[in-house]
Amino acid sequence: MFAGLFTNCVFGFVRAAVLAAAVDAGGDFGGYDRGSIGAYVWLSQGLLGALQFMGSLGPLDDRVKNGDIAIDFLRPVDIQCGYLADDLGRAACTFLPRGIPSVLVGTFTFGLVMPASAGPYLLGAVSVLLAVVISFLCRFIVVLIGFWVVETRGIRVLYYTGGTFLAGLFVPVHMFPAWLGALAAATPFPSILQSPIDVLSGRITGAQALSVLGVQVFWVLVAGVAGRVLLITGRRRLEVQGG
Repeated sequence: MFAGLFTNCVFGFVRAAVLAAAVDAGGDFGGYDRGSIGAYVWLSQGLLGALQFMGSLGPLDDRVKNGDIAIDFLRPVDIQCGYLADDLGRAACTFLPRGIPSVLVGTFTFGLVMPASAGPYLLGAVSVLLAVVISFLCRFIVVLIGFWVVETRGIRVLYYTGGTFLAGLFVPVHMFPAWLGALAAATPFPSILQSPIDVLSGRITGAQALSVLGVQVFWVLVAGVAGRVLLITGRRRLEVQGG
């Protein structure tokens, strides 16, 4: 956790310096000023540990690959719900030692523009919870592709690279050209990172914030159903030989 906090802070300073220089250079920067771009950078750094965008699902990766998931199918705990509960617990444990300190470091060193009322924080907490669920469900789908392919590392690299970019990790999605913004909006990735940042930072409020949460709920349902279909189909395909 402390190593992750240190890494978050180092990359946070680099990203904040680059984007602040871009904002200071003038022109329209997607509606961001120095304070709001700082909030975007440090909130995203604080959420990375919980969202685990580039992380695995622990032993599930290997269990699908070597067939040990057959034992999981025999257990009285649903595989998708069980691993989701485990991932929610993991995400919750990252906030105190990693997430909140990252944002505090950005506040004390860079200066962030954050909402003064409680509303954005309450809606933001819901948005973060939905983002963690979406992130898990998407990674769950990537892992289950292992039922049909020998190796999923290439698929995971493609998912991490394209997903983090479309989620708004490198630059805000609001900075994308129209065609790329439309492409990103057709994927669940902005709902994993850009959406909770927008709600927490107060960039969007009221009905607009509720609509963003509605989009996140939509992706929870879509990704959840897709993962469930892959799990059922993969179980029918699974064949384990040997003792």
